[in-house]
Amino acid sequence: MAAPLELDPSSSALAYFGSELRRYRSAAGLSQQRLGEMVNYTGALIGMIETAKRMPSRDFAERCDEVLGTDGALGRLWPLVNRSNFPSWFREYVELEATATSIRYFEPQNIPGLLQTEDYARALMEACWSDSIDRRVAARLERQRLLEHATPQLWAIVDEAVVRRPVGGRDVMRAQLKRLLELMASRRIVLQVLPYDVGAHACSDGAMTVLGFNDGPDLVYVEVHGSGHLIEQAEAVQSAQYRYDLARASALSPEASAAKIEAVMEEL
Repeated sequence: MAAPLELDPSSSALAYFGSELRRYRSAAGLSQQRLGEMVNYTGALIGMIETAKRMPSRDFAERCDEVLGTDGALGRLWPLVNRSNFPSWFREYVELEATATSIRYFEPQNIPGLLQTEDYARALMEACWSDSIDRRVAARLERQRLLEHATPQLWAIVDEAVVRRPVGGRDVMRAQLKRLLELMASRRIVLQVLPYDVGAHACSDGAMTVLGFNDGPDLVYVEVHGSGHLIEQAEAVQSAQYRYDLARASALSPEASAAKIEAVMEEL
């Protein structure tokens, strides 16, 4: 029987992770089955990860580091692998998001990604994509680890349509709105609803995200189908920030926004 072809570790971040896992496992004298037993995963999964056929989780990487004594090597590789789950045009934004000290959203269509429940995110992914749904959802949820830290400060303005559109059905949407209320109550985010009766407003031309940094100028990110664009020019950034502030002034207060969300939950 022919030997299996060697995995090319330079072909992708996932392939490099797989080759490093195999190298550490072989050096430890463990079979795939035995390593799987030790980290509470299946040997079959070990084999699939080693051949770049399955995406490892952060938990998997950390458990393997502990068992194999790698001094955290696989855990340090994992963020590179995770970034490969994002479209190439979105990766720079994800890296900047992770270092931002403030994030301000205006969103006319959907709950911002960092605030989505797993079921809500999955419903969106299934509506927009036909492949790699599990990987896309896992990558989005991983970004939410930012919420575990004191920074960044999150401020979101969402159109009333965002809280009324039953993405995933009534039960999924009710759980999503409950999640927003919990985040608002814990002071982890500030959220305002821009009501229908405002009519035209300063952000009527679409969604945007303003990223703030302590050690550099603010940036604005805008997205259209299949691509994203970072705005760095000072004048354009200032214009976007001004329009954001105008929309914020037109939106309901955080307290009134919470009451609006509670009312929608009752309707659901």
